[in-house]
Amino acid sequence: MDATLPTSAQDVNASPDASGALPLFESLIAECRRSEPIPVAVCWPCSGVSLAGATEAAEAGLILPLLVGSEPQIRGVAAQAGLNLAPYSVIDANSEEEAAAESARLCRTGQAKALMKGSIHTDLLMRFVVQKESGLRTSRRVSHVFIMEAPLYAHTLLITDAAVNIYPTLEEKVDIVQNAIDLAHLLGNQEPKVAILSAVETVNPKIVSTLDASALCKMADRGQITGAVLDGPLAFDTAVSEEAALVKHLKSPVAGKADIVIVPDLESGNMLAKQLEYLGGARLAGIVLGAKVPIILTSRADSAESRVASCAVACLLAKQSPRTELQLSENL
Repeated sequence: MDATLPTSAQDVNASPDASGALPLFESLIAECRRSEPIPVAVCWPCSGVSLAGATEAAEAGLILPLLVGSEPQIRGVAAQAGLNLAPYSVIDANSEEEAAAESARLCRTGQAKALMKGSIHTDLLMRFVVQKESGLRTSRRVSHVFIMEAPLYAHTLLITDAAVNIYPTLEEKVDIVQNAIDLAHLLGNQEPKVAILSAVETVNPKIVSTLDASALCKMADRGQITGAVLDGPLAFDTAVSEEAALVKHLKSPVAGKADIVIVPDLESGNMLAKQLEYLGGARLAGIVLGAKVPIILTSRADSAESRVASCAVACLLAKQSPRTELQLSENL
């Protein structure tokens, strides 16, 4: 693969809009470059794609990778791919399990400010993340968010959960929603509009997602979910299209203007995100929230741009800068 990196935010496949503002991902990268890169534990980067993902983000000035895995394999992959590992630390581990445990320890002790998935399977990595004593659990449910920039949508769209929680319960969806709201706040949107997705806009006892949607909205009314305007159930067309909502005579503060969409399950969310990416030309980044540190889950099919953007989101989360919120608000 081509490991060539942009040397500035503007080089990442985008240019300023008419107002002079950069798109969100470029703004994130530019903002992160204003301060020191964060140390990131990269768990088992024993393939060309996963190792290049870490070094690309490092060369972009976002992270300082701590490469945790089989040192002979890592150095062999680097030699084959023509990657220079001299600037980075390599921490030897005999197995994927040992690498996952050590990566979690580095994050738990503060030596790493974020965790990045290498060529290890997601289920194995997350097993060590969620362990009670030696993992990275908090009081929140861990969940994944895709940050999407779709050409035909006016602003950034967050999709959750499409990578971690397979069939979340209502209780789990509360944390999934709140995690996404908190991320939107950090990205500058202080009152995001949250659409709870289903196939229809009415509550139907035979469709569990409509019952969950109505319960989540009432929980927001009661202050159990805060910081956003919720509505649901909403079909995807009415969530993102004011015209569709008008045709259906749907009155909603969220319809046609959703900033966050909550999907019923992992399958529907994953398909939605991939459809927007591959058929709709959307750009995306992904991050896992709810742990003690942000977790970057990279895919073998991710572009260099997507990997770097995901690291930029992790960098922003790790630094938790109020100044960043103000500077990025114009992009949402």
